[in-house]
Amino acid sequence: MQAPALSPLPGGRRRAWLAWATAVAFVVYYFSFQTGYSIVNASVQKDVGLSIAQVGVIAAVYTWMFAACQFLSGPLLDRLGARRVLLPAIVLVTLGIGMFASAQSFAMLLLSQLVIALGACTGFVGAGYVGGSWFGWARFSFMFGLVQFSASLFSAFNQNLLGVALEALAWRPLFARVCGMGVLLLLAAVLWLRDPAPVTSHGHAPFLAGVLQSLASVARRGHVWVAAAFGALCFGAMLALGVVWGPKLLMVRGLPADMANLGASMLWLGLAAGCFVAPWASDHWRRRKGPVLVGIALQLVALASLLYLPPQGAWLDIALCLLFGFGNAAHMLAFSTAADVVEPARIGTSAAIVNGLMFIVGGLMISRPGMRASVAADAGVATGSLAMAQFAARPLLLGIGIAWVIAALMRETYPGHGTH
Repeated sequence: MQAPALSPLPGGRRRAWLAWATAVAFVVYYFSFQTGYSIVNASVQKDVGLSIAQVGVIAAVYTWMFAACQFLSGPLLDRLGARRVLLPAIVLVTLGIGMFASAQSFAMLLLSQLVIALGACTGFVGAGYVGGSWFGWARFSFMFGLVQFSASLFSAFNQNLLGVALEALAWRPLFARVCGMGVLLLLAAVLWLRDPAPVTSHGHAPFLAGVLQSLASVARRGHVWVAAAFGALCFGAMLALGVVWGPKLLMVRGLPADMANLGASMLWLGLAAGCFVAPWASDHWRRRKGPVLVGIALQLVALASLLYLPPQGAWLDIALCLLFGFGNAAHMLAFSTAADVVEPARIGTSAAIVNGLMFIVGGLMISRPGMRASVAADAGVATGSLAMAQFAARPLLLGIGIAWVIAALMRETYPGHGTH
């Protein structure tokens, strides 16, 4: 990625914030739909006639498609710029949500997820690209953290708003209205989402060859994969709990549906708070490893407590969800430590590789609890029991433990330490 300066035109800073806010609004839009699935999946399951395993598969298919396309998002942004990539992406997400609202079968639900994922795959990295290109790559870590903060904060409120809205509307008309909001977002993007300077392709290589060359250049950096590995295991557990299984786990622990939804929203509120603290702590201590290890340890303590601590009341469980989300902000430093070891022109590509692996692993971790719950039921474990939840969630706990080991073994990359 090139790093053009802020526009010298009058009002350039205002244009920068409008472009960034529009890109972040797109992330909030599709991310709120994704996390909202944890609230409506029970209604969708009943209306369409899905099994518990199919509920998990729908979320996982979105995640896998998102991940598969994610690897190309950074190189595309590097070569085309934000406007030419994100405008078509908004169209696809809006179309997919409309398909979701009208779906009458498992197959149509899967197709809607594929269309949404195809558009959404450029959103998060795209918002990071907009922040870096308009405000400078020295602020990349902070601006990227601000993107995740915004997405997580709005997702937390969105889950509670959806719970209230579902009392007045069925899920189909509700998401038809969400589709209409996508049309308004597209109009805003046409007006405000621009690059600070025209983006030209690097060199004379054919377009696809240039994209693949950029991917190959970053993929040769072993530390990028180390960062992607611990980030993927952390964020995969967050996706599994925040998108599908969090409310179900809390209801197993005795919380009523409204309190369980509130608890699940605290996962995202905690992540929002952590996304302010983790980048600040990393810059303050001039370290990547320390904040990462602390964050992952908090996740381990919180999830183990939710699974094995006897129920002590709703507010303790909600506080543990908040703690889990706060610790999960460590996954944002995977982007920072990967960016430390690549050229500025490849930061978008490194972010895409890290984010892509996060969602591949996330797809696996979303689907595993449902599959293991089915196995436990066949073995005679009582459905809806804490024993079933413990068995189903074991891969999540194991994944977070492995993430801590990987982070403990990785090298320090903070600029100025002479490690890259």
